Amino acid sequence: MRTLPVSALAALLLAGAAIPPASAESAERGGTRWNGAWTAAVQRPSTNFYPNWSQQGFENHSVRQVVRMSAEGTDLRIRVSNAYGTAPLRLTGASVARAGEGAGVKPGTVRTVRFAGAASVTVPAGAKAVSDVVRLPVKAGERLSVTLYFAAATGPATYHDLAQGAFSYRASGEHLRDTGAGAYTESSLSWYYLEGVEVTGAPTRKAVVTFGDSLTDGYGATLGADDRYPDQLSRRLAADGRPRPVLNLGIGGNRILNDSPCFGEKATTRFARDVLNQPRVGTVVILEGTNDLILGYADASRFPCTAPNTRVTAAELIEGHRALIRAAHAKGIRAVGGTMIPLKGSKTDVLQYPAEAYGAIEAVRDEVNDWIRTSGAYDAVVDFDRALSDPAPGKSDLLNPEYDFGDGVHPNAAGYDAMARAVDLDAL
Repeated sequence: MRTLPVSALAALLLAGAAIPPASAESAERGGTRWNGAWTAAVQRPSTNFYPNWSQQGFENHSVRQVVRMSAEGTDLRIRVSNAYGTAPLRLTGASVARAGEGAGVKPGTVRTVRFAGAASVTVPAGAKAVSDVVRLPVKAGERLSVTLYFAAATGPATYHDLAQGAFSYRASGEHLRDTGAGAYTESSLSWYYLEGVEVTGAPTRKAVVTFGDSLTDGYGATLGADDRYPDQLSRRLAADGRPRPVLNLGIGGNRILNDSPCFGEKATTRFARDVLNQPRVGTVVILEGTNDLILGYADASRFPCTAPNTRVTAAELIEGHRALIRAAHAKGIRAVGGTMIPLKGSKTDVLQYPAEAYGAIEAVRDEVNDWIRTSGAYDAVVDFDRALSDPAPGKSDLLNPEYDFGDGVHPNAAGYDAMARAVDLDAL
């Protein structure tokens, strides 16, 4: 595999890190300081972990999406992304409200969302739209429902596949201000077009961005319970008296060095958009590399999403990590490295690999983890590997059974709690 020198990779990241007017550098424009309260890394439409609506898109549909705030504010605004659209996206209307049960919202809290004073907006292909200010006070930990209505056919939809924290709901016709759930007869485990919610009006520390793959995205967490490791880290910070936004920018299946038709651009490409362009980021926690190792041995004829099945070396992965660190540091962002967790016990079809490959995979994992722990390249380290490994003698390359979701690789809710507890809050 041909890789660029670290300096060249970092230069490419920085060249791609131009911040659009509605993002980080405008976080304090006009005296208003905006903070990220929720976000998701957008992906191109695809068939993925779950059945989803991304490839068919929407036509005469209201899409109600539930998201958890990690920061408080008196006012908010939303970001709508058409990053992977091939044509302009016509958003006919939008609303936001405090979430109720399921697709229901709390009466008296529904607010119309406008864009440059208009109820509708057209988002060019490859672009995003940021709404006007919406007066709706929110608290950290509170859930909001954002409803988008598309009258005309959208075509395939920019989306985020693994919305483990909450369901999204779909209704035929315009139901932006419905407080009841009756019209919303379909549900999905993905988010569509909605890229972020920002808040203002309350003192807030700079955000922590958690960046990675399905271990950050939260595969194996309790559906709808917001118990992924970034959620639990947010609660730890609040309980310790130092609340700050914790933004989840994980993508299930993501890799450092290779793009995927389903699992997002490689980390060294998407880092600029997903980390550097967030408003007021202070720290990024990077947990990547597992899929680079495993998917090199996957069978793309059975699982097309895993292509290209490129085997990587420890030196190549370390070079990718160094590029991410340099890009973060160039923007004044603290970089915290997470060690890769045990892989030997994988029981899933996609993540299984030949027995003879285990030694090679483990050797690379050990070398990269040792570099993360000892090189000093990162500003701090979170040892997720040791936090989740089986404590029994001779089993440290296996996931602790108490933390196993059931596939030998992904944690359950207790495992994600162990990951959150492994983070030294002072290191952030």
